[in-house]
Amino acid sequence: MAKNKTKFACQECGYESPKWMGRCPGCGNWNTMVEERTVQGRGSQRGAGTQRRPALPITEVSGQKHPRSDTGVRELNRVLGGGLVPGSMILVGGDPGIGKSTLLLQASHRLAELGMPILYVSGEESAEQIRLRADRLESVHPQLFVAAETDLDAVEALVEEVSPRVLVVDSIQTVYLPDVTSAPGSVAQVRECTGRLMRLAKGQGIAVIIVGHVTKEGAIAGPRMLEHMVDCVLYFEGERHHTYRVLRAVKNRFGSTNEIGLFEMRTQGLAEVDNPSEMFLSERPAGVSGSAVTASMEGTRPVLIELQALVAPTSFATPKRMASGLDHNRVTMIMAVLEKRLGLFLQNQDAYVNVVGGVRLDEPAVDLAVAVSLASSFRDRPTRPKDVQIGEVGLTGEVRGVTRLEQRVAEAANMGFQRAILPRKNQRGWTPPDHLDIIWVESVEEALEAALGG
Repeated sequence: MAKNKTKFACQECGYESPKWMGRCPGCGNWNTMVEERTVQGRGSQRGAGTQRRPALPITEVSGQKHPRSDTGVRELNRVLGGGLVPGSMILVGGDPGIGKSTLLLQASHRLAELGMPILYVSGEESAEQIRLRADRLESVHPQLFVAAETDLDAVEALVEEVSPRVLVVDSIQTVYLPDVTSAPGSVAQVRECTGRLMRLAKGQGIAVIIVGHVTKEGAIAGPRMLEHMVDCVLYFEGERHHTYRVLRAVKNRFGSTNEIGLFEMRTQGLAEVDNPSEMFLSERPAGVSGSAVTASMEGTRPVLIELQALVAPTSFATPKRMASGLDHNRVTMIMAVLEKRLGLFLQNQDAYVNVVGGVRLDEPAVDLAVAVSLASSFRDRPTRPKDVQIGEVGLTGEVRGVTRLEQRVAEAANMGFQRAILPRKNQRGWTPPDHLDIIWVESVEEALEAALGG
């Protein structure tokens, strides 16, 4: 006979203990241990009727590719790697009110228009509320089935009834299994519900999309194990009071994690941004020091982005170094290069560097633009409005070559830029556009002389 036991699990990291503790030894948070009941012997009963699958040599495993389903949203297809893979499980996270439900409802409508039955299950809204939002977004279709349900057993019954190609669950923290004694959103409930949905996706070939709440730090709430179980993790980022949103993949078993999707929030819902470079440069001021433009590769797409720097004297012994959208240590290194190799006295200066538009830049190809913007603000000399700077900065002050330079320069030429300051290491092997002046440089000193006139 099954025997009930009690344990305490942390709601943040999933650490388990036989007794209650005020502070979790796993993550260090206070008052996160919650009592849960477990049933001994249940695992042996579950495995009694299962059939073991033999191990096969990898050469005998079928290598056929699963056809992807077009979501009807190009930016979402780009982030997913080309579309939805049957049997995959996708986790979408983001701040409250950022537009997760709006994006998924619009994508569900597009999939329904393509002839696929879609089941949209919400544990936070009633069916009437979903219909009101669908009317506002013009996302009403007879192939789009909606249900307000939190019992996962009832959700599985709805799946058997509707036989959908895609199942959307909004959100994983609201659904529960009656067999698990803990409350919805607890570690045990999230673990068991996610595992059940994973078996449903893999067993029936249904693409399952679940929404996950985030903590105040911006990470998906619940145990980290949730992100390990799913096939794809997407973050929907942006400011609630701004119109632009960024969809970023941080894990993708079926595609690249470097792709981003850009959307604009409008009255009728989310609209795709066809030209992100124009969006990021639309409000760039003219004739102001501290502004520089670079070309960053976001997956397979080059994007022109403005970098802004503000260098101001400080009265404190230790100056501030702040970076938004860039690695703080990388900015500090570039400032040290400017001071050591070019003689810019920055020891008594506060420095603030910002990437316009809320994009995160991680590649070293933006180093030269960071150096130009810092020197421009320090010398109070504006750069030319139609200049673009691309290159990696080394500790000796040299400008190193970058990858995929031809695509970056082509995007700058399409946006009407007239000059490009580029590393001399990339001079061979390709032909620059005719209407774009190229200035080849080997050091940061040469680049600043060309960008600021000495």
